[in-house]
Amino acid sequence: MRRLFPVTDVTDETAAAGGAAGREWSLAELAAAYAYPEPGTEGPAPWLRGNMVSTLDGAAQHEGRSQPISCPADMRIFGVLRALADVVVVGAETVRQEGYRPARARAEFAAAREAAGQGPAPAIAVVSASLDLDFSLPLFTSPLVPTLVLTGAAADPERVAAAERAGARVVVAGEGAGVDPARAVRALAGLGHTRLLTEGGPRLLGQVIAAGVLDELCLTVAPMVTAGDAQRIAGGPSVTLPRRFALSSMLEEDGFLFTRYRRA
Repeated sequence: MRRLFPVTDVTDETAAAGGAAGREWSLAELAAAYAYPEPGTEGPAPWLRGNMVSTLDGAAQHEGRSQPISCPADMRIFGVLRALADVVVVGAETVRQEGYRPARARAEFAAAREAAGQGPAPAIAVVSASLDLDFSLPLFTSPLVPTLVLTGAAADPERVAAAERAGARVVVAGEGAGVDPARAVRALAGLGHTRLLTEGGPRLLGQVIAAGVLDELCLTVAPMVTAGDAQRIAGGPSVTLPRRFALSSMLEEDGFLFTRYRRA
């Protein structure tokens, strides 16, 4: 792996150590490269980062899943981003399509998470208005830390009860049936979860962007083209004015670009 931006002495050393392709970065190096901002004088503030992958022609999926356009380095970064987060926020449709399971504890990050006051693994927070979810899945029945379900105040009480019977914690984050992303961020912060990560899907990311609560986007650009009618990384209605983000860092391996953009 090579650091392409920002250019530093480490960039040159990394490339020299591994030749043109660079060497494989350790998990600790990746964790340092993707660290969340340090808390300010008033304590930790919520920071919501998105992590998505896209082909050169803008496809976020192939045949409904992101795995075919990913790579081993992308999956390593995916694991590191999870290991740094307090909670992983994901849309219900992505849970169904990708077969989400509970996040696992990783021995390599155990000491760092304990020092940061985090649990052994991040919680998964599922965003769902209808609560049309299979609560018999391990994501709900056997997570290392209880799964959260973010929904609106008008959610079906029977589905709420089903989620709670399965062991999930239901968090109301909207006045109607749907979830207000800004309120969801505040609700999660109120539970002590300030290092937030969303892995999509595209509709949820679009809602987060429209609400103006996305602080950072970690985008893997795959050196592939798929054509077809696959979704982009963000869907839904467009914003009134485009949101401007600034490039924070860029890594490269095997033609894949691993970029980080922060709110400008």
